[in-house]
Amino acid sequence: MPVYLLIDNGSRQPDATLYLRRLATELSRHTGKTIHPVSLQHADTIPADELDGTPAQVFSAFLEARLAQGENEFIVVPLFFGLSKALTSFIPDQVATLRAGYPELTVKVAPVAWPLPEGEPRLARIVFDHIHQARQQNGADARIVLVDHGSPSPEITDVRKGIARRLLEEYGLEVDQAVMERREGKEYDFNGDLLATWLRQQAGQGVTEVIVAMQFFLPGRHAGPRGDVEEICEAVVKDYPQLNYTITPLICHHPLLLDILKARLAAASG
Repeated sequence: MPVYLLIDNGSRQPDATLYLRRLATELSRHTGKTIHPVSLQHADTIPADELDGTPAQVFSAFLEARLAQGENEFIVVPLFFGLSKALTSFIPDQVATLRAGYPELTVKVAPVAWPLPEGEPRLARIVFDHIHQARQQNGADARIVLVDHGSPSPEITDVRKGIARRLLEEYGLEVDQAVMERREGKEYDFNGDLLATWLRQQAGQGVTEVIVAMQFFLPGRHAGPRGDVEEICEAVVKDYPQLNYTITPLICHHPLLLDILKARLAAASG
């Protein structure tokens, strides 16, 4: 029997690991398989007393411990929007290192949340539902911006563009796009505007209501209460106090995410 992992990139913030564990527990309950919440990096620096007394598990150490117990087949469900370097480089490198001592090791990685080019309509529905919820609170005339972390990989930006396109085609909802952060240089212009730049442009044009639609799975340093996105918004509001903003819930808070993960697990297990 393979060992099943639900993986994220990893965070030094406890909430990210705690929410990853909740998703893994729900996925286990709905599939009848034991799903282990494992981060690629960073999470093992979190003190155990901030994680209900149980230390976080990270990829390489988790696999090595299981290999030592005689298990050598692993199926990984990635909590990733697209094929980032974490999946195309980091995991293969870690597996190659471990395989030197355990040549029987096999690791199968399930499809990401938004496979290119077909995408995933349920992910677009999650974003739409969260925007709709925010519009009920904020007003139907609010300007909307879909925000992701920002990546040096154009393929990851293509995920955000695909979600925005699906929102327009399926729901008639037009949204702008921005990144939380990006690298400097024209070679990274495919990322688009920074969120801070977009907010200041809107406020400068007299816009008073905006919705920041979050393309983030889990809370942590960037997303969630007191995260970087909220701090960016607050910094702009200090200069433009007439600007009101609403940040949508994270992807992990929507029940359809579990359906997506179940489908990815089934695809990798078949």
